[in-house]
Parts: sequence; structure tokens; C-alpha cells
Amino acid sequence: MIELKNITKKFGGVTAINNLNFKVNLGETFGLIGPNGAGKTTAFNIITGNYNPTSGKIIFKNEDITNEKPSKIVRLGIARTFQNIRLFKSMSVFENVLIGFDNHIDYTFFEAIFRFPRFFREEKKFKDEALKILEVLKLDKYKDYTATSLSYGNQRKVEIARALATSPDLLLLDEPAAGMNHSESEELAQILEVIKKEFDLTIILIEHDMKFVQKVCDRVIVLDYGKTIFEGTPADMLKDEKVIKAYLGDFNV
Repeated sequence: MIELKNITKKFGGVTAINNLNFKVNLGETFGLIGPNGAGKTTAFNIITGNYNPTSGKIIFKNEDITNEKPSKIVRLGIARTFQNIRLFKSMSVFENVLIGFDNHIDYTFFEAIFRFPRFFREEKKFKDEALKILEVLKLDKYKDYTATSLSYGNQRKVEIARALATSPDLLLLDEPAAGMNHSESEELAQILEVIKKEFDLTIILIEHDMKFVQKVCDRVIVLDYGKTIFEGTPADMLKDEKVIKAYLGDFNV
């Protein structure tokens, strides 16, 4: 689905990512793991075109998307959520999800102003699809609520719903379980399995909750100060000395 080849990103004299390489297979849930400041969100920003890499290439579905604009990358089939929730505060849950369909609009401004039949057909299609997404994420009962009035966990799910509205092939989730209690994170793990099948997704996620990572990820890569220190299964990651040292420090010092 996607491959990062020798990706390096420098900010002045600071190297945030140093020669990052990994492949994510079709239909896989892949974890991008590491301590704070390891370069995980920077990697997401490079994949989505928010940052250009200093060097290296990104290949998505056999196409080089390095340095493409974020708008084109969304149209190609990559969507994301953010570490800090970004919802439209004055809009309902339903309206926040509808915004995600913006890149699929197939009617003209003229047709919208004069309410031509195609405008109504397209709007009905988007509304039906938005409701389906909300039902899958168990948010349909909140559809008319102001999005920011929901619990933190449900606001996270609204962000995922809006990302799904762009019809992605690859979904990037930045700490989706952050701020959730145990039951909420358990429910989210189940929902991710459902949306993978329902929407035919490949997922890359950043997460600090290792129990959550074990439940949902097929493989993981671990970064520390922008360098790869481990790649493999979540079970093997938890036993790796370099990973333990990165998170807990060196007990031999």
C-alpha cells in the first residue's frame, strides 16, 4: 500500500527523522511507536504532505507522492486524524462528517445555487453515506449534537468518521485511544476491526497505549530520536532491549 524510502527530515540543525524505511501491506494495521519526540507525528506530516522531506521518497499504490500537496494526497486516498482533536466547534456531529465529502462533490457552484436535480441527488448520497459511517462508529444517536459537546472519546470517533468520509484507502490515526478509559479503548479496538472490513482500509496508527497496540496492530516499527530501533510484531517489541531502554532508560548506568 505504502512505502517510505530513506526518509530524512531536518529542521535547521535538528534531525527529526533519520533515514526512515518501512512498508505497509494492503489491509494491514501498522503501528508507528516511540517515546515523545521520536519523530512519529513528523512522519505522518510527511506522508500527508504537510511537510516535505529533506530527502527520500514516498510511494503510495505504486505512485511517487513525495512533495505532493495535501489536497492531492487526500484525493489519492490518504486520510488522517490529529493528535489534538480538530473539530468544527459550531457544527453538529453530522455536519462535521459531511465536510469530509467535500473532495467528492460532483456538482457545480451554479447547480448548487439554482438547486438543479444533480445537486439534490449528490447531497442525498452524501447524507446517506455520512449516516452509515456514524452508525458503524456507534455515533448516530449523537448526530444532531454539537460535536464538541461529546465526551473526549466520542470526539475522537467523530474525527475518525470525518476521515472516513474522504473515502480513504489508507487511514492514519494519531493517538486514537488518547484520553479514553479502558472500556472506551476496548470499544475503539473493536470498531477499528469493523471499519477495516467495512471500508476496505489499511491503517497506520501512532499510539502510546501498548495494550491497545497489541490488540489492533499486525506489525510495528519503533522510533527513538528519529531512528528505527525495532520492526516486528507487538509481542516481540515488548521484549526488545532497545525498546525497553528507549521507554524506561538504561538501568545499567
